[in-house]
Amino acid sequence: MGKKIVTFGELLLRFSKQESMRLQQGRTFFGDYGGSEANVAVSLATLGDEVEYVTRVPDNPIGRASCMKLREYNVGTTHVLYGGDRMGSYYYEGSAGMRSSKVIYDRAYSSFYYLEPQMLDWHKIFANAGIFHASGITGAISQESADATFEALRIADEMGLTISFDVNYRKNLWKYGAEPKSTLSKMLSFADVVFADVIEYEYMTDRKVPFPAMSSDYEMPMEVYREWFDEIHARWPRCKKWLMGMRNMISSSRNTLTALLWDQGTLYQTRIYDIQGIVDAMGVGDAFTAGQLHALNAYPDDPQKILDYSLAAATLKYSIAGDFNLATDEEITELMKG
Repeated sequence: MGKKIVTFGELLLRFSKQESMRLQQGRTFFGDYGGSEANVAVSLATLGDEVEYVTRVPDNPIGRASCMKLREYNVGTTHVLYGGDRMGSYYYEGSAGMRSSKVIYDRAYSSFYYLEPQMLDWHKIFANAGIFHASGITGAISQESADATFEALRIADEMGLTISFDVNYRKNLWKYGAEPKSTLSKMLSFADVVFADVIEYEYMTDRKVPFPAMSSDYEMPMEVYREWFDEIHARWPRCKKWLMGMRNMISSSRNTLTALLWDQGTLYQTRIYDIQGIVDAMGVGDAFTAGQLHALNAYPDDPQKILDYSLAAATLKYSIAGDFNLATDEEITELMKG
């Protein structure tokens, strides 16, 4: 099996105001690029992995510039499809003090919105690839993009790729009539490795296990989590690795963060980071996912190291502005050592 990683999703324009301004303040928006699966791709490329990103963008200067941005970070864009009329975007208001961050999407009728099955040659895209990474976001945008995602998942399965899936439930995106839990559950049935935060696991299973850690010495209720993961695996038995990210947002500048990994019946835990002086919390989950995918290749027989590496990668993202995690393998490994 090849080692190339293929990620699939919508590339977005990100608009934000200066520092901690609210969206209605000031006159100037700052533009950048982002999107969950693109964030994963950039992080993987920064870590030295061969990664190919697949999306659809308009064939205009904005669409071409977005792919140029990805290529700056050594992300492959050979199979990007050009077409449609507009680029999807989102507006981001950063958190401050006890005020949470805010995201407003503008993704309806974008180029990716109209991506349909058979537009992409997945057999060619997956040649020499070992891992395919997708997320629930592409199932939420439109019926067309959901159908295209299922097509990709089926072909990846037929070709024997390891399928990584990030639940990425975004309740504000499900506007075209599909039932989110049903669609996400069907996507999960293809997955070999799954990542979600604790809130997404709660949504999919209708069970609540909060993470109220106020410091790094919080005692995790491991037996409760063990029982929960066993139930989850019984529902989606194909998946052999379940990762759960947990964070308690104490304030805009301080979060506690940890994660668990259920691997073929064994539950692993890692340290709790008490993170202060946050620069940008956007993309922390994507940084975790990328860390996990890199570690799957780098440490295939060491589940504890996979988990430790993933969480260290996510922790470093808090110190980096923008959607992309530009932490290096050396920095992540040093943080793992304490």
